[in-house]
Amino acid sequence: MTEVFKTTAGPIMPLSNWQDKNPALVAGFTTKSGGTSKGCFDSNNLGLHVDDKADTVALNRKILADKLGFPLTSWACAEQTHQDHIVKITPELTGYGALEYKESIKGTDAFYTKETNVLLTLCYADCVPLYFYSAEQAMVGIAHAGWKGTVKNIGGKMIELWQITEDVIPAEVKVTIGPSIGECCYRVDQPVIEQVKEALQPCSFKDKFYEEISAGQFSLDLKGINRQLLLQAGVLEENIQTSTYCTSCEKDLFYSHRRDQGKTGRMLSYIGFK
Repeated sequence: MTEVFKTTAGPIMPLSNWQDKNPALVAGFTTKSGGTSKGCFDSNNLGLHVDDKADTVALNRKILADKLGFPLTSWACAEQTHQDHIVKITPELTGYGALEYKESIKGTDAFYTKETNVLLTLCYADCVPLYFYSAEQAMVGIAHAGWKGTVKNIGGKMIELWQITEDVIPAEVKVTIGPSIGECCYRVDQPVIEQVKEALQPCSFKDKFYEEISAGQFSLDLKGINRQLLLQAGVLEENIQTSTYCTSCEKDLFYSHRRDQGKTGRMLSYIGFK
């Protein structure tokens, strides 16, 4: 499988095949390099809600803003709560939370917009980034899908919302499943598996997505589950692409909450139209 995020020497990994088809589209994922943070946050921590110095994170964000050509006043930022709340972003909602976490849009794990000069952003350190793009409606979106957001089907709910409120045909939507912890490294217990089973119950599928590896402990394929739920929502198989990167395995590229035992920084997913 070809990796969809282009590796660069700097702090960003562009979603190059989408950008190549639309020069006005800017989308990608950040790495842990190219910033100014120290210690366990070395060096490109973009999360304001961890114990890094706020002015250091602000500088990292300003560096990224300059590189992408989207000033911080154009960013949409969320207080992420591992739920399934989705917010449509207009210019009036941008800038909040870009430098002060307490000003972020509350209780939100997904954004979408039709606006130009707006950058949708969310933070990660193992959870699944979902990117949405409708060329026909000139609309983009992103979602943060940890296991809780995944079993709540946040990706499928984005597709449903677009269909109902924006007249978007699911078969026209393209989705990218970004770098996140892989089944190779992700372990969960029986209560999580029960919720996964419930979320997948309406589906007919060949893949199992989880495997018991020791008593009461299971490996879990969050990327695969999100893909299955997106297919169920009407996204075409050929319109879904998945990153091969595991954030836990790739220690030189990414922060990982699991691998780093909670003391770590955050990467950023971003998407917007110039």
